[in-house]
Amino acid sequence: MLFQQPPHGNSAGREGLDLLLLNASYDVVSAAVFVGDGIYQLLQQQQPQRLDSKNHVVTFKALPMYDVETIVVCQQSLQERSISAEQLLLPVREQTPQQIAALLSQSKEVLTF
Repeated sequence: MLFQQPPHGNSAGREGLDLLLLNASYDVVSAAVFVGDGIYQLLQQQQPQRLDSKNHVVTFKALPMYDVETIVVCQQSLQERSISAEQLLLPVREQTPQQIAALLSQSKEVLTF
């Protein structure tokens, strides 16, 4: 799953997370990749209630329990937004855009949210 959009203002992030958890519950090997504004999906201390939105973001913490072991964040996206990996909800593997492109090219299917 490739997350490119911020967590609030549309349902893409929630839909991607739901599909990722569903795949994992059926033992489908899946990865979560966050690029661009998609890295905001993992940012701690969000306040979606101010936007009258549900907080689906905390559910990303469940990924390791569902054996989703590949959680990748774009280093460049973090740097461009002055965000460090320590500010994210869970441990991630930081990769360059080139490494992410290689990972995606090896994937059987890539769904974008």
